[in-house]
Amino acid sequence: MNYAEKLIDFIEKSPVSFQAAANAAALLSEAGFEELAEDQRWSIAPGGKYYVVRNDSALIAFAVPESFNSVHIAAAHTDSPYFKIKENPEISRGGSYAVLNVEKYGGMLQEPWFDRPLSVAGRIIVKEEGRLVSKLIDFKKDMLIIPSIAIHMDREANEGRKKNPQEDMLPLYGLCGEGSTPDLMQEAADLAGVGRDDILGSDLFVYNRQKGTIWGNNGEFVSAPRLDDLQCVFSGLTGFIAGKKEKALSVFAALDNEEVGSSTRQGAASGFLKDTLHRIYNSLCRDFEQYQTDLANGFMLSMDNAHALHPNYLAKADPVNRPVIGGGVVLKFSGNQKYCTDGYSAAVFREICSCAGKKLQVFTNRSDIPGGSTLGNISNNQVAIPSADIGIAQLAMHSPFETAGTSDTKDMAEIAEAFFS
Repeated sequence: MNYAEKLIDFIEKSPVSFQAAANAAALLSEAGFEELAEDQRWSIAPGGKYYVVRNDSALIAFAVPESFNSVHIAAAHTDSPYFKIKENPEISRGGSYAVLNVEKYGGMLQEPWFDRPLSVAGRIIVKEEGRLVSKLIDFKKDMLIIPSIAIHMDREANEGRKKNPQEDMLPLYGLCGEGSTPDLMQEAADLAGVGRDDILGSDLFVYNRQKGTIWGNNGEFVSAPRLDDLQCVFSGLTGFIAGKKEKALSVFAALDNEEVGSSTRQGAASGFLKDTLHRIYNSLCRDFEQYQTDLANGFMLSMDNAHALHPNYLAKADPVNRPVIGGGVVLKFSGNQKYCTDGYSAAVFREICSCAGKKLQVFTNRSDIPGGSTLGNISNNQVAIPSADIGIAQLAMHSPFETAGTSDTKDMAEIAEAFFS
């Protein structure tokens, strides 16, 4: 329960990837990690603990032991499906309503977003003393996406038609008319304590601001927004901080933009992880040959949540590899290599779970239902290291309010702690 309660608090403070990275950085600073900047030279020493942030939305932390000959990496992602706010965001409807012009970010389930308490968060870019500066903001005020129409007026509009994101999914922001036109960027400026004209750029998103809850007959479920993948960010980071980190170069990466393919400079397809490792080795006067051998001796856990067996759709799961909530951390396989687990990495992960005293379960898709991809194989294009894809079993993935297990959060954190020990 303690892990689940802390997870809910972490998620509530992390409406979008920018705040998620900032909250992870705060936990690392509290644990004695020193922040490095990408635009400055690094001075790294054995015994040191460090982290670096890219684009305000992705973070890599690492601990350097006195001696090592391998690299241990755990990677998760800070982003979730939500709505990206477009430039010139306000749209007047009928001269009376102001809605926000948004587009989908990631492969979301649209229907569950109706009638949820929504708000806006992200960052704005301003110029201060000749430099561009990011300011994180969270409106923390409710707005709604309104269902199409009263069901007795047009049943088809509600039930029989696929929702159009440009027409049906625009959040109601306020009333407009003479002297009462809402101005989103003015509100953003007020929150940041700057003038509206000072804002030179923005990355703002509409997110679900419902508070998470623990429920079930015995408190076995946790439901919250953004469990995919903040549950793995939280549990992986918790285990990383708690681990001894004495035998290998220990690295925790919270990367951005997984939900849209990872092909950004802060995503898994970028050089962020590779660049960071190269800078570590350069600062420690370790050559490229040592880097290559350490990777070959190393291991990576790609941490992203997995589909649990659904109580109402049992036939959608594989006949035998069907993980359940509360059944332990999930090891994911894919014949088409959407997941990076193979026989060797599966064996390694089973040993890690055995050392931690934790059970595990296996996920594969039905052979006639293709699955999505995640961080592992994408990251391996930049940093080739033996890897396993793992996750926490959850229901309603990519909806605005997801469900997983309270015990599984603790299990993942303790497996990560064992891995980093």
